[in-house]
Amino acid sequence: MTRRTLRRALTLILATSVALPAASPAAHADPRPAAIDAWQESSTARLTADGSLSDVLALSSGDVWAVGQQQIWDVWKNRGTIRHWNGERWSEVAIRDSTGAGNLRAVSASAPGAVWAAGDGHDGLPYLVRGDVNGFDRVRPEGLRSGDWLGGVHAGSGRVVAVGSRDDNGLIVGLHEGEWTFQVTKEKGALYAVAGAFAVGDTGTAPLIMHQSGGTWKSMPVPSIPGGYLRDIQVDSGKRALAVGGVYRGPGQVEPLALTWNGKRWRQLPLPVRSVRLYGVTGDGKGRYWISGYDPGRAAKAFMLRCEKRSCEVIRGGEVAGRSSVRLQAVTYLAGKQAVWAVGHAVDGKERYTDVVESFGPGVPEPAKS
Repeated sequence: MTRRTLRRALTLILATSVALPAASPAAHADPRPAAIDAWQESSTARLTADGSLSDVLALSSGDVWAVGQQQIWDVWKNRGTIRHWNGERWSEVAIRDSTGAGNLRAVSASAPGAVWAAGDGHDGLPYLVRGDVNGFDRVRPEGLRSGDWLGGVHAGSGRVVAVGSRDDNGLIVGLHEGEWTFQVTKEKGALYAVAGAFAVGDTGTAPLIMHQSGGTWKSMPVPSIPGGYLRDIQVDSGKRALAVGGVYRGPGQVEPLALTWNGKRWRQLPLPVRSVRLYGVTGDGKGRYWISGYDPGRAAKAFMLRCEKRSCEVIRGGEVAGRSSVRLQAVTYLAGKQAVWAVGHAVDGKERYTDVVESFGPGVPEPAKS
């Protein structure tokens, strides 16, 4: 099994969700955090047994979307799920499609009534849906075929972009003015996330970053990092972005990786930890970022990084009874609340999965327990 194939298999396992104790002990940072980083709540979106949340998007404090997968270990009952937070409680939003969604990996929105999600279909095709709080409908771009894989989606004004892989190359699927386009990258590898005019992934042996210019996606020069890969990207503007992932050193040996963009070139960001996994990144649009992940050395505690001005510090959640490990797959910033929510899953001593919603920051609206 290649490194990329192994990571894709892990993505299927780790992006899946259900219920936790309402509140966790207060978390701490290394060093002591600012007020925004006081952990306040550990809760759940109430997925059914053995599920996980793989992505989250906050349009406002009363309009938060999350996607994932339920009953991951049951091949007959396994299905994707879309959840919505209305400011008081989480609810599941229906997908009006008889073929059924598998693992949903990504969610994005161009407006409150135009939300998109991407992942796998049970019919062997990539899965795209569009909808709102009243339900979602599957979208079937002509040109997608069996064997294609989608890992990320971005919905902007007048366009939608989904990224993944086709055969052994990256795949970029675009919707603009009602027409779908398909571009297979010249580079080998796969793309896992897209934001604005940037898409990130790897070639199987090194990080891969694509940039859209003049209607075409082209690879960008990046630092030489053998074994590097990228999982997510936060774009503040054409002159500021942060991409996160890792460096594969061997079986079970992964180091964290973060690359910053200053409008001219990508540079590696120094990190205060090693041997942790980085999965998702968000930001406030002003140069402050939060990165979600997993620390095998302290597996039972939620793990985050907060970065600003090329300096990062660790934030850890407190231990919660029954958890043997917790992975935060994605993170989103709630503008106006100075709050951050991270989602993923926890695992107990019997290897049962439970979805988690970790929130912190002053004035955080508490995730409902219903």
